[in-house]
Amino acid sequence: MKIRAHVYISGRVQGVFFRAWTEDEAVKRDLTGWVRNLADGRVEAIFEGEEEMVKDMIKACWKGPPGALVKDVKVIFEEFKGEFNDFRVIYGKL
Repeated sequence: MKIRAHVYISGRVQGVFFRAWTEDEAVKRDLTGWVRNLADGRVEAIFEGEEEMVKDMIKACWKGPPGALVKDVKVIFEEFKGEFNDFRVIYGKL
């Protein structure tokens, strides 16, 4: 079953290559979606794919790359849309 998760990661997650790490990890799990920095210091991502892989990616977000210090991962499960062809980093803070 395919699912969609909208995720907000907080802590020391900017300036530690979190977005690039997220892209690499998502691609390994054959997920689609995107990741970006937010102006408030959090990282936001949308993951779409097989349920097991999305949930595994969420679990990985609790650790993040070396140098990250994740304090919280807020997950909102949404209706699967299948709107993405790949996983990408969105540059610039929104």
